[in-house]
Amino acid sequence: MVTRIPPRTTRQPTRQRFRFRLFLASGAAASAMVAGSVIPLSPLLPTAPQAQAAPKAAPNAAPAAADGKKVLTVAVDQSIDSLSPFLAQTLVATSVHRLTYEYLTNYDPKDASTVPAFATKWASSADKLTWTFTIRGDSKWSDGRQATAEDAAWTFNKMMTDPNAATANGSFTSNFKKVTAPDPTKLVIELKKPQATMTALDVPIVPKHIWEKVDDFSKFNNDKTFPIVGNGPYVIEDFKVDQYIRLKPNKDFWRGAPKFDELVFRYYKDKDAAVAALQKGEVSFVSGLTPAQAAALSSADNIKVNDAPGRRFFALATNPGAKAKDGKAFGNGHKALLDPDVRKALFHAVDRKTIVDKVFQGHAVEGQGYIPPRFESYFWQPSGAQTIDYDPAKAATLLDEAGYKKNSSGKRVGKDGKPLDFRILCHATDPNDKAVGKYLQEWWGDLGIGLKVECLDSVSDPWLAGNYDLAFDGWSVNPDPDFVLSIHTCAALPATADGTGATDNFICDKKYDDLYAKQAVEYDTAKRTDLVKQIQSRLYDTGYMNVMAYPNAVEAYRTDQIKSITTMPEAAGNIWGQDGYWSWWSAVPADATGEESSESGSSTGTMIGIGAAVVVVAALGLFFMMRRRSTAEDRE
Repeated sequence: MVTRIPPRTTRQPTRQRFRFRLFLASGAAASAMVAGSVIPLSPLLPTAPQAQAAPKAAPNAAPAAADGKKVLTVAVDQSIDSLSPFLAQTLVATSVHRLTYEYLTNYDPKDASTVPAFATKWASSADKLTWTFTIRGDSKWSDGRQATAEDAAWTFNKMMTDPNAATANGSFTSNFKKVTAPDPTKLVIELKKPQATMTALDVPIVPKHIWEKVDDFSKFNNDKTFPIVGNGPYVIEDFKVDQYIRLKPNKDFWRGAPKFDELVFRYYKDKDAAVAALQKGEVSFVSGLTPAQAAALSSADNIKVNDAPGRRFFALATNPGAKAKDGKAFGNGHKALLDPDVRKALFHAVDRKTIVDKVFQGHAVEGQGYIPPRFESYFWQPSGAQTIDYDPAKAATLLDEAGYKKNSSGKRVGKDGKPLDFRILCHATDPNDKAVGKYLQEWWGDLGIGLKVECLDSVSDPWLAGNYDLAFDGWSVNPDPDFVLSIHTCAALPATADGTGATDNFICDKKYDDLYAKQAVEYDTAKRTDLVKQIQSRLYDTGYMNVMAYPNAVEAYRTDQIKSITTMPEAAGNIWGQDGYWSWWSAVPADATGEESSESGSSTGTMIGIGAAVVVVAALGLFFMMRRRSTAEDRE
């Protein structure tokens, strides 16, 4: 699942999902999409080591663990929009679902290639219209029942027949014709036409015997009865809105139980408070650090800072005129933004280099296309006359030609005499939004445009209602880009003005849709890659979004609480927001004794531990050199 920044991972909520949705067929993944393909199983991890005392309690802390338990506490600053995997879109929520429900397949932490999960192997018919998945026989639901192919078939069929159940992940099943479970270990999916994402279906499989009792999937948030039944490495034990969510290890997890006795995601509205909690040992891990916070923590005792190329983008999104599938317009977006020249003028007055240098202080890469350079094969960048570079003079000319000239006071006014003033949605918990907002006020102010930066704890409500002009946007991108591409299709719009769709910012463009439909059925890796780049080019040309930067994953953890943890990718990768459950599943307590390792997929993930800084820095340098080379030819 993916993820976003505003209200899926990825808006921040982003709506991972920031809306965040956590979410190409990379060469390795695509190579698995052939008839009769089989991926070997992964070895199990060692059993959990001995316990240590839980961290000291703090404000908003989850109920204290019993003495002697090892507790891994992760600070988060994003609300969980829903504990229903059919509705959840924020990165925190989809990350929790990664831990509590199995998907048919997973991504290898080493290189994001496809590895077994709920399915042990898969094969397609010659025409690619029928896919058969072999479901593992050693997966149990946490209430003791066997997890079978029938659970998967029920999950997909519910999404196919109930629009509310398709809210979060409907794009994955919209092309499904029929799904059956001939026996407990066989799942058969028949398609209307070929679908390139069949080994990257980021859909949590839920227990039929629990979920078939739900009447209204649009209202059921799965947050009243605990523990919540799942079959992933962790089980949700307790949850308090904007306070914490507590999980315990699933001792029967087929890949091996996690080593910590508890995993707690604790909510902090203020990032400085989260950093202070890390310094005091009240939390184990903090992500999304500012450069100043990272610098301060780098010299602190018992704290390790991890700075890795990220899998998300940081962008400006404009309101293209919010509308529903039935054609009804809603919201109060500024009409001037319906003019592509006005949008282009605004983007010509955005200095991306300054944002990278001054706001992110070098912990980011300048934005280009929609998919970050971490995904080399799909990374695209404009060239020549297509490029909307920093050019205030050109921005002024475009505004003049669009009929928004300066008056005697230096203010841009339309033909109706009204000043050109915009609003931008800002996440109150994100200092980058606030910092960039100040720059935009300055740059656009020089053009004669007013900008009100509206920083809210949650931007979901105005975003979904279309009550905004611009917004800070961002999504975490999966190894397969299909999901983050799907959120800009006409099909993602809400059915009615008062409904909820899977759309990001209400974009609906026929040319974009045509390209998206073509890539969705293309199995040839080179051809699909080219189509994905064409999609990014079209999105860029419409001017509805401006990707300003690809932020690094800057995070830190306490080495006196966490001995080692898996990064993704293996070389200088991130810990938070992975495509999979590798980090929190693999984490080894600091007081663990004996030899520890973390094997996942078909490879061993990188374990960042005390004394590993030199390796990380060297790998990071290599990654950046390779990425700079790749950007010359070629966007989580």
